[in-house]
Amino acid sequence: MARLPRLTLPGHLHHVIQRGNNRQPIFVDDQDFETMRALLADKARTHGVAVHAYVLMGNHFHLLLTPATQDGLPQLMQALGRRYVQYFNRRHARSGTLWEGRYRGTVLQAGRYLLPCMVYLDLNPVRAGLVAQAADYPWSSHGHWTGLRNDRLLTPHALYWALGNTPFAREAAYANLVQAGIGPQEQAALTTSALSGWALGEAAFIADLQKLTPRRIARGQAGRPRKAREIDSS
Repeated sequence: MARLPRLTLPGHLHHVIQRGNNRQPIFVDDQDFETMRALLADKARTHGVAVHAYVLMGNHFHLLLTPATQDGLPQLMQALGRRYVQYFNRRHARSGTLWEGRYRGTVLQAGRYLLPCMVYLDLNPVRAGLVAQAADYPWSSHGHWTGLRNDRLLTPHALYWALGNTPFAREAAYANLVQAGIGPQEQAALTTSALSGWALGEAAFIADLQKLTPRRIARGQAGRPRKAREIDSS
């Protein structure tokens, strides 16, 4: 079966996951984390991709992005991946691949999943047992959106701005969302959609999105098409 092409649509929200080969570490110490964050800021600016949220874990990372052009996201990930591997191999005296194949990702319905996905990313280190609360982890966008630090690589989404009329109100509202967390079904949906490449959203969103690309964006029913089944049974 042919590999499903990545779904990339300019102006839409994308959730991207990149893992280390065989789950091996891709960040060894603070310098590695800082280097990746600096490269992400530089390459995102170069390729016209807005970064709304991120979390850098020991053996993988998540990004929440909106590309301005059709090629912006793949160009960003190619440049980011190549440059970071060169740095990492040179610094740690190693050779060969660092990544577990190509990056995974898909399109999300922003109105439904932007904020839940931001929370999902922030709570990744908590779920992994690395910290007791999201605010304790330095390698995510949580600190920026809750007013703990300023992270220049980030671009606020309009839905974040809608959380309040002042920075303090937005930060407090977002912190409350993180404190509340997300349910296991929503968490599983966000993970599965990114890894599978199927778009995530309500039926009307999926239908409208399908009009923008010939690439099938949602998993269909098993078996023959519905029309054929109806004809045979009539």
